Amino acid sequence: MANAVPLSSITPVSDKRLLRALSGQAVDRPPFWFMRQAGRYLPEYRELRQRSKDFMSFCYSPSLAAEATVQPIRRFGMDAAIIFSDILVIPDALGQRVNFESGHGPMLDALTGESQIAGLTLSRLRTRLGPIYDALALTHTKLDLDTALIGFAGAPWTIACYMIEGSGSATFSKAKAWIYRSPERMTMLFDILVEAIADHLIAQVEAGAEVLQLFDSWAGVLPEREFERWSIEPTMRIVGRVKSVHPHVPIIGFPNRCGATIGQYARITAVDAVQLDSGTPIGWARTQVPAKVAIQGNLDPQLLVVGGPAMLNEADRIVRIMSGQPFVFNLGHGIVPETPPENVSQLSALLRGERPA
Repeated sequence: MANAVPLSSITPVSDKRLLRALSGQAVDRPPFWFMRQAGRYLPEYRELRQRSKDFMSFCYSPSLAAEATVQPIRRFGMDAAIIFSDILVIPDALGQRVNFESGHGPMLDALTGESQIAGLTLSRLRTRLGPIYDALALTHTKLDLDTALIGFAGAPWTIACYMIEGSGSATFSKAKAWIYRSPERMTMLFDILVEAIADHLIAQVEAGAEVLQLFDSWAGVLPEREFERWSIEPTMRIVGRVKSVHPHVPIIGFPNRCGATIGQYARITAVDAVQLDSGTPIGWARTQVPAKVAIQGNLDPQLLVVGGPAMLNEADRIVRIMSGQPFVFNLGHGIVPETPPENVSQLSALLRGERPA
C-alpha cells in the first residue's frame, strides 16, 4: 500500500473534537460532518467529476477521490472528512460486475445461487481496493490537525441486497426471499462479506482513517428477528474483528430506519456510536442507547434544502437536546443533489458557534 500513514502519526484523541465525542466525552460544541458532504450539490465536485469516464473510475482514482473528500472541508470547515468512495466497491473487489448507469444508479450482475457465490474471491481484495487506501493516505496529508478522517463500508445486509437484486429496490424482495427460503445460501454469502468488509476497514485504518462507519442503509426492511440475525449479528462480528486489530479506532454503526431496536443494536454490536435517521426521536434514542455509546444525527436532509429559520431552529433544538452528551451532529441521511451550498455554509456556521450569515 502506497504512502500508508503510521498510526503513531495520528493526532491523539484529546486533540480532535470528533474523536473525543466518540470516546464518550461531551465537548465544548458538538463536532459535525454531513453524510454525502462531497458530491453533486457542489459546483467544484461537478467539475471534478468530468475528469473521469465513469463513477467507479472516479472512486478508484486516488487524486480525484482525495480532492473530492477535501472540497467540502475547504468550503465549510466540518470537523471530519469522509473518504470519497462507495459501498459497492466490495462486490466489485470480490469479482461481481458493478457499474453505475446515469438515471438508474448501481447495476450489478445479480447473484442467483451457490455457484456464483463460490465464484467470489477474497484474494484480490486489497489489490483491487488499493487506490482507495492510497486516496486515504493522500487525503490525510491534506487535512489540518483538527480534522478527523473517516473510512467506511457497507454492512453485509445492505451489500447483499444489491448483490442479489442487481440494483436498488423498494422492497428488496429477492434478498428477503433468500433469508426465508435459503438461509444457508445467505449465510454462505455473509461469511464472505463479513471477512471482506472487516479486512477493508482494517486496511483503511492502516492507510490513515481515524474513524470508521458501517452503513446498513436497508436495515429497516428487516423484521425484528431477521434484523437481529442479518444486521446485528454480522455487524458484531465485523466490529470484533476490527477491534482485535485496532482496538482504539471508533466505529459508528448506521442501521437506517431500525426504529425501536436501536438500543439492542448498540448493545450487542459494541459500536462506539450509532447514527440516527431523521425519523428516530433523538431524545428518546438517548434513553435507549447505552450511555457510553455516542449518538450521531439526525437533521432531516430536506431541511438543508429549505434552509433559513426552519433549518436553523431544528438544528438548534437537536443541539440543545444533546447538550452535555457524547454527540456528533449530522443529518438523518445524505445531502441531496439539490441542496444549496449556501444553506450548508449557514448551518456549518451555526454549529461552529458563529452567527450565520
